[in-house]
Amino acid sequence: MISVIVLGTGNVGTHLVHAFLKTKNVELLQVYSRKKSSLKFLEDKVSCTTKLAELKAADVYIIAIPDDEISNFSKHLHLKDKLVVHTSGSLAMKALKTTANKGVFYPLQTFSKNNHVDLSNVPICLETENEKDLLVLEQVASDISNHVYFIDSAQRKHLHIAAVFTNNFVNHIYKIGFDICKRHQIPFETLHPLILETASKVVQNNPDKIQTGPAYRKDKKTIASHLTLLSGDERKIYNILTKSIEKTYGKKL
Repeated sequence: MISVIVLGTGNVGTHLVHAFLKTKNVELLQVYSRKKSSLKFLEDKVSCTTKLAELKAADVYIIAIPDDEISNFSKHLHLKDKLVVHTSGSLAMKALKTTANKGVFYPLQTFSKNNHVDLSNVPICLETENEKDLLVLEQVASDISNHVYFIDSAQRKHLHIAAVFTNNFVNHIYKIGFDICKRHQIPFETLHPLILETASKVVQNNPDKIQTGPAYRKDKKTIASHLTLLSGDERKIYNILTKSIEKTYGKKL
């Protein structure tokens, strides 16, 4: 059985802890957090510590802390011949400054502590310095997910950008739609079926094949009318996206 220690109890770390507590072939040996209060939910479930000096000997150490803290934090992990990985989508494997073997264990999903996520459906992207460690990490990932990919640091940077576009930016667009509805006393739930249908279609098709809307149709009058109803950042964003769609599909119409 492969032993694992999770370092960090933020959004990603918390979900990993819950997943590893249910695994059959991976033993969650210990959980580390700087704050004792962050470990309360694990009382009587697994060994916990707030001190790096008290870390147990494990096969894999998973750093699940904010990206900006990973390099400096990893300097304090003197774990020769052990495997230390981070969970960042944007950082290269070399961001780890530990003396241990290095790797990446990146679950590609948006996480919030209070929202349950079934990790078995979450892609986990792996990278290590050597083949032996990759096989170990693959076993760990396969015990909690049905979707394991081998993605190197260069690829992962672009994957993370794609994730920002398809999740973070899209969610911000949802927020703008929500604000417009709220200003005009329209229930946002009237857009829910549209949101779900769009998500369903994009999973089954190339996004290029399902684009619709006034910019795609070159409906200038509708676009002009919309712009009169918007102002500030909302108008700027509408213009940028409209021009991007027009440029993308203009030659195809």
